Amino acid sequence: MGERQIALRLLLLFIASFVLQIWASDPLFYESFDETFEGRWILSGKEDYQGVWKHSKSEGHEDYGLLVSEKARKYAIVKELDEPITLKDGTIVLQYETRLQNGLECGGAYLKYLRPQDGDWTPKEFDNESPYTIMFGPDKCGSTNKVHFIFKHKNPKSGQFVEHHLKFPPSVPSDKLSHVYTAILKPDNELRILIDGEEKKKANWLAADDFEPALVPPQTIPDPDDKKPEDWDERPKIPDPDAVKPDDWDEDAPPEIEDEDAVKPEGWLDDEPEEIDDPEAAKPEDWDDEEDGEWEAPKIDNPKCEAAPGCGEWKRPMKKNPAYKGKWHAPLIDNPDYKGIWKPQQIPNPDYFELDKPDFEPIAAIGIEIWTMQDGILFDNILIASDEKVAESYREETWKPKYEVEKEKQKADEAAGISDGLSGFQKKVFDVLYKIADIPFLEAYKIKIIDIIEKGEKQPNLTIGILVSIVVVIATVIFMILFGGKKPAAPVKPTTETKSDAAAEADAPGSGDEKEGENEKEDASAPRPRRSTRRET
Repeated sequence: MGERQIALRLLLLFIASFVLQIWASDPLFYESFDETFEGRWILSGKEDYQGVWKHSKSEGHEDYGLLVSEKARKYAIVKELDEPITLKDGTIVLQYETRLQNGLECGGAYLKYLRPQDGDWTPKEFDNESPYTIMFGPDKCGSTNKVHFIFKHKNPKSGQFVEHHLKFPPSVPSDKLSHVYTAILKPDNELRILIDGEEKKKANWLAADDFEPALVPPQTIPDPDDKKPEDWDERPKIPDPDAVKPDDWDEDAPPEIEDEDAVKPEGWLDDEPEEIDDPEAAKPEDWDDEEDGEWEAPKIDNPKCEAAPGCGEWKRPMKKNPAYKGKWHAPLIDNPDYKGIWKPQQIPNPDYFELDKPDFEPIAAIGIEIWTMQDGILFDNILIASDEKVAESYREETWKPKYEVEKEKQKADEAAGISDGLSGFQKKVFDVLYKIADIPFLEAYKIKIIDIIEKGEKQPNLTIGILVSIVVVIATVIFMILFGGKKPAAPVKPTTETKSDAAAEADAPGSGDEKEGENEKEDASAPRPRRSTRRET
């Protein structure tokens, strides 16, 4: 009897573990968009969101997705979950596919994982102000090119939600293929970001260097009431107060003087001009003196000057002035009163708290709220799971077959000479240039540099020329910084719409198109250019 009971218990235990394994392998949420989204996903009723969502096939496939169908629109749609998903215990995997069928020059393709809203909130009210727990996905516009991962966490002391941004996030793939984005939240405080199943970023929730601002605030902060003493001297070197300018130091001496020893070369043609009218040039038959002005023959080099050492008025060449010393400055000596760079004293941070792990709010809904200048953005296979292997199996079954087909077609198109614009190498170069535009000392020239980059992206045949132009701009700035010159103008800060979340930085699409429109208007009002051979003076 005892053996039968033991056997029965073992059988029940086996069945229970089998059922538990099956349950654990099921996703917590999955949306394939095989069926229409209407009636299941709710469109925002807010006036700003006029973009039309469509249930559409991915180009070249029978697989359906949720499509951004119009350019230059704001879009918002949300799906409430049957039950909120907790993020406090165990592994949670956030994954979805997106395809930028027409490329992405300016816009976002990220998801917002919303926390429970206020009691009177309805999905029709979904907008950029709706509080979220996590925002994840690609975003590209101008110098912004990143796969966002942002989370909002309640400060246990103040009770306020603070937005924390992943530092140095991965870049957005620059092609028109399907890509799958995966964020794995581990119970050991580890975050992993995967693109197409390949790890691109690893971070720790509690690491001060992984998020901005850090989740755990510093223990000490500079005392805001501490002021630098008036007699605090931060100059390591000072002009020698005992130094005296030498009596023979002439500050007014010019850097160059005429070479008095120079002699005019023999055979110099004083009466011959360096250029003469082209004797073979003739006034065009359609030249209108009233409209085009008095016609003048174009100039050519004077052939008589070719055999002579020179033509025209001879002048002595300039040479360096041996007496030139420039403005006198007293030599620098060590400052006897130097006290170092002043810093306020550190005091205990009143907002400091200790934390073993993040206290995430649960996910109650999934929303897409974007402003994009591009159409053709397709969302598909949105997944939330508690097992990495489940997410991997979905990548293998839903994303990889499509990706392989698209990749082969891309190779075939490239072999046939069909190009979508920028080559892979060019895209990488432009990605680097956008990062260069973000360098702080180039801030005053950022808008100019980005404008050149954007024009280069639209004219891939001129890529080399564009690169040379940018190098010249950067080299000029560096030269001015190193050797002096005109001070850079104050940075021009574009007007931006104030928003409650970090996605506001992406909300400046269309600036390039607006500039082009302005240029077209200017060109239309420009005076008619004069024709051919008129010499410009």
